[in-house]
Amino acid sequence: MKPLEPRKYPVGIQVFSMIRNEHYLYVDKTEYVYRMTHANSKYMFLSRPRRFGKSLLTDTLQCYFEGRKELFEGLAIEKLETEWTEYPVLHFDMSMGKHLDEKALIRYLQSILQDNEIRQGTQARETEDVNVRLKDLIMDTYAKYNKEVVVLIDEYDAPLLDVMHEDENLPKLRNVMRNFYSPLKACGKYLRYVFLTGITKFSQLSIFSELNNIENISMDTAYAAICGIIEEEMRTQMDIDMELLADKLGTGKEEAMERLKENYDGYHFAWPSPDIYNPYSLLGALNKGKLESFWFGSGTPTYLIEMLNKYQVIPQAIGGRQCEASDFDAPTERMTDITPLLYQSGYLTIKDYSPFSELYLLDIPNKEVRIGLMKSLLANYVKRPAELRTLVGQMAERIHFDDMDGALRLMQTVLSTVPYCENTRYEGHYQQMLYLIFTLLGNFSDVEVRTPTGRVDVVMRTHSTLYIIELKLDKSAAEALRQIDLKQYPERFALCGLPVVKVGINFDTERHTLESWEIRTEQG
Repeated sequence: MKPLEPRKYPVGIQVFSMIRNEHYLYVDKTEYVYRMTHANSKYMFLSRPRRFGKSLLTDTLQCYFEGRKELFEGLAIEKLETEWTEYPVLHFDMSMGKHLDEKALIRYLQSILQDNEIRQGTQARETEDVNVRLKDLIMDTYAKYNKEVVVLIDEYDAPLLDVMHEDENLPKLRNVMRNFYSPLKACGKYLRYVFLTGITKFSQLSIFSELNNIENISMDTAYAAICGIIEEEMRTQMDIDMELLADKLGTGKEEAMERLKENYDGYHFAWPSPDIYNPYSLLGALNKGKLESFWFGSGTPTYLIEMLNKYQVIPQAIGGRQCEASDFDAPTERMTDITPLLYQSGYLTIKDYSPFSELYLLDIPNKEVRIGLMKSLLANYVKRPAELRTLVGQMAERIHFDDMDGALRLMQTVLSTVPYCENTRYEGHYQQMLYLIFTLLGNFSDVEVRTPTGRVDVVMRTHSTLYIIELKLDKSAAEALRQIDLKQYPERFALCGLPVVKVGINFDTERHTLESWEIRTEQG
């Protein structure tokens, strides 16, 4: 059998022409490009988390409007578009406008305005007013080409994200950006199409308050899969890539896809929606031939962790949120809880919707995000979180070989020596820490599993055993076992076909470690 040829994956590449000309993998989204550009509205906004393909989509739109037909050969839009009319395109990338004060932000806006003036060959306007300069650029470009102008603004909210909760800086920077965007409405008759991407909606920016005809397609079912990758695309356009990955992992193709699904799938930005895979992580896994924390590891969630602490969100309460769309698809600078930030940043996603109650269920999308979040939260509980991460790996190895007693002995030893943070006296601290540890045993465990008679603290499944684990504080392991018997939890899992082992654990809050545990195998 002839070996499969290596493929080139566009990890971090957001330039459509480079991907096409240099033969990188491109998952065809051009049907959406056609749909967007032939819709009734010429103002559109799309919100997606970071690294979900917004910039590539924006660059693809630029190539389309510039009439670069050769780049679209063999793609869906080639059969849809018949005219390929060329338009002048103004492209503003706001991603470099972060961490700037008011004066620096104005200088940055002047710089990107100048870049577009040079590219269009229009007259440079020496004015300190960025809104006047943008208005002049649009009108000068229209006059030069006698064509309506396309305006593409990528990451429109980037200059504001880092200061959205700073009472002093946010109003100043927001005024700068409001001023800059204001000509987009006044110049409407000179514009063919305006497209903006971002992570959140800033309610007091003129782009939303003044452009009342802007179409927000972020939760539109027709555009649910516009960014990210769906399984149908993996089985058709990426079938060879699945075989290549399976070969590198030493598994069959279906098993490789199941592992990808567990780690990187599970996003929904509308309902109904196909399952969306995180494109950055998926391409990273294909490129390296192994499964790692690509998306979560690509950005330090320091700000997110600070906000979880500010709103006093315990680990168990991050997911499983029922709310209306207005509770999470909302401006984050006015949020009263952390839900909009978690959703718009990609740490929560839509998992279900009830037409009767009109409530959405938001939850953590997949294993990569869950494990990444829980690892980041360990620092809230112990002074040396690396020791707990090491503990998790050592416990996982023992559990894999059915040595639950050895795993708990190891846990007892490490917890008795690890230095704790100062705030260990509040109620729930130790439950939360144990929740994190068992959650990080992600290959095996599911925490706080619902049953008809209550919740099981931990359900852990290995290749040969199903463990039902109940945790108690300052009581006894025997009492934990009795609760398992009382709730008849094993009946809930009787159909799994594995031997069931009950584990009762008691944690001593004075000694800061496990006091005792009992392990009992169910007789089948």
